[in-house]
Amino acid sequence: MAGVSVQFNPNPSLNFKLQFRSSFNQRKQLFSISPPTRKIRGRNGGNLGMGAVCATHNFDVVVVGAGIIGLIIARDLLLRSNLSVAVVDAAVPCSGATGAGQGYLWMVHKTPGTEVWDLAMRSRKLWQLLADNLQDQGSDPLEALGWKKTGSLLIGKTEAQLNQLKSRVQQLSMAGIRAEYLSNNDLAIREPELAINQQSGAAFLPDDCQLDAHRTMAFIEKDNRLFLSQGRYAEFYHDPAVCFIRSNGKGKIDGIKTQKNTLYGRKATIIAAGCWTGSLMDKLLQNSDIVLHVPIQPRKGFLLALENFNNLRVTHGLMEAGYVDHQKSVISASDKVDSNEALSISMTVTRDASGNLLIGSSRQFAGFNTELDTFIVDRIWERAQDFFPSLKEFSVKNLSEQMNVRIGLRPYMPDGKPVIGPVPGITNLFIASGHEGGGLSMALGTAEMVTDMILDNPLQLDCKPFAVEGRCC
Repeated sequence: MAGVSVQFNPNPSLNFKLQFRSSFNQRKQLFSISPPTRKIRGRNGGNLGMGAVCATHNFDVVVVGAGIIGLIIARDLLLRSNLSVAVVDAAVPCSGATGAGQGYLWMVHKTPGTEVWDLAMRSRKLWQLLADNLQDQGSDPLEALGWKKTGSLLIGKTEAQLNQLKSRVQQLSMAGIRAEYLSNNDLAIREPELAINQQSGAAFLPDDCQLDAHRTMAFIEKDNRLFLSQGRYAEFYHDPAVCFIRSNGKGKIDGIKTQKNTLYGRKATIIAAGCWTGSLMDKLLQNSDIVLHVPIQPRKGFLLALENFNNLRVTHGLMEAGYVDHQKSVISASDKVDSNEALSISMTVTRDASGNLLIGSSRQFAGFNTELDTFIVDRIWERAQDFFPSLKEFSVKNLSEQMNVRIGLRPYMPDGKPVIGPVPGITNLFIASGHEGGGLSMALGTAEMVTDMILDNPLQLDCKPFAVEGRCC
């Protein structure tokens, strides 16, 4: 694999070609931003530049975490209220799981009637509204967001899987989603390069869409920065959170102290730190009387991104049926992987807005390890070859100049649901994290829920399934 470019925490403003950015080194320091050009008013009067050391600033809301969840929460608050918002991160936007992912908003692998389904459906509606609004304003959603209506295919290759897919199509249709079951012949027409036999079939959702995470994050940042001139928005990147500020020690917190700044949040502080949320909360609460453990774990994933690769034609977003439970192609410890790391590999393939071929994916519990493992890269490639025989003409080594390996740490919650809501005992401290691989697909619904909680608005969805209380001890 010599020469293969590795991308960890990709950011559209940085050139990551032939570079490896270690997440552990970057994000163990816990959350931050490069100094904006505008100045804001400090606590003691006068204008303080954003890069000022040990400066003090006042805001209504402080958001810790500049991933997709944190930035969209900030955007929602800015658009739907008159509150001022600061975003804090130890790194930069798009430097977590979302930036390393495929950007899909697909519903084909989600289960109707579950709480996660409701949150994803609400977000799907809000993403569609955003794309429609951009279109109405004369902008191209593809250019602005990487928005593509690809449709999605969940592919089965055994009789048992085909029966499950037929049942899934029924469920999806009853839930109001346009869905159909494709026989092997129909599937061959849709995707001619797939390896298809008598036991092949698929669930097809023609309306499923995907985004480009980098374009979407850039769009959100641009939106948020429109409020800079009003004094309602500021970014503090490369500025890790150090501790909470608590004046009376009970009931509320006053804000966040970072390595470089003191940020007061009069109304709320929100922790949206992805896979780092648990360790960050442990650190921020270590000297308090609040006992809370957020059981979010990092779940490592690899994605292969091929530039200028035109030897495979795919017209939809595709994933194998085993992706639903992440158990397909489980590799045992005797096959080189420690049993504690629980590695699973499932085929996913799509093309992004730039035409790159994205092939995944792996899931693995390996702590905060973000090192490249060529064994896993080879297994992902071999799994893709099982579904697309034409890829057997190519090896990872031959494609080293075209292939980037993206490595991300998904924020995994043991019960499969994100944590969204206030921390018991601290009424103005909120958590919004644990979306694992569904950050984009649940982001807008999550932001709406958090904003409504802070503003005391009626909620669009039942928030109880996502509550901190009872799930974090």
